[in-house]
Amino acid sequence: MSIFHHHTIQFSAKDPLGNGLADEIAQEQNEPEAIRTLEDTPSGDLEAFWGKVVSDAKKDKDFFAYADD
Repeated sequence: MSIFHHHTIQFSAKDPLGNGLADEIAQEQNEPEAIRTLEDTPSGDLEAFWGKVVSDAKKDKDFFAYADD
């Protein structure tokens, strides 16, 4: 008996029943409010977003900056 075994993995289709589920998934993935990962977001957009967050935070009267030098 060999201790080495050959295993394969196979993923099923998005629409195994053929009832249109794959089309619905594709439509939802293309909606503007669909959840996106950071890999899907251009870095310039992230920089602009966080730049605005920091800018807004600095306008707060209780804002303070902390640096551990």
